[in-house]
Amino acid sequence: MIEVQTDLRGSFGPARDQGPRPTCLAFAASDAHAGLRDGWVPLSCEYLFHQAQRRGGRPPTVGALRPLMLEALKEDGQPEESGWQYLPRTPADPANWKPPASVGECFGRNGAISNDDLTAVCELLDNQTPVILHLALSDSFYMPDAQGVVTPASGERPDFGRRHAVVAVGHGLVNGVQSVLVRNSWGASWGIEGHAWLTEAFVQPRLLAITVLSEEVDVSAGSTTA
Repeated sequence: MIEVQTDLRGSFGPARDQGPRPTCLAFAASDAHAGLRDGWVPLSCEYLFHQAQRRGGRPPTVGALRPLMLEALKEDGQPEESGWQYLPRTPADPANWKPPASVGECFGRNGAISNDDLTAVCELLDNQTPVILHLALSDSFYMPDAQGVVTPASGERPDFGRRHAVVAVGHGLVNGVQSVLVRNSWGASWGIEGHAWLTEAFVQPRLLAITVLSEEVDVSAGSTTA
């Protein structure tokens, strides 16, 4: 039995799909950012990922680092998805991986990383704030049950070599146990239309950090060109 206490899914559009690329954090940040804006318009994950990797001198074949992602979001911002649409695969030649000559207006936002726990996540959600969760995964995450619930099997331990970012968009009780509803970036076939409930038993030992986006930042000075 699932008792929903807060559900922010109405502020988001359909769950998106990162495909085989290491872009989960860029998707989580982009969707959390878009979910805070009025009306759902997806923001360019490709642009944000590119700017974060550029700042760190990192190729598109590895995942982004949390501080660099926040720096890019604050300093470079990101345009709407139509400004630079997501590429289904990593470019064959990284030298050709660059934004279009004009991406349109970019939108920036401040954010902060913390080590807060599930209780703090629920409080933020009650204040209508989506939360980026940085998680260590384990096998149960890949197989939500028919109700979209992820509960670790007995003895299942976090695998800190498998790290992933999702957006917490709600919380409630699953069979009386505090749980958080997350939006993933693996497409609509994962969980219930791309969402699942992570029980406290799953989240607590696997939660590495959280990121919360806050006020808007003006990045208009250099936002219309690459």
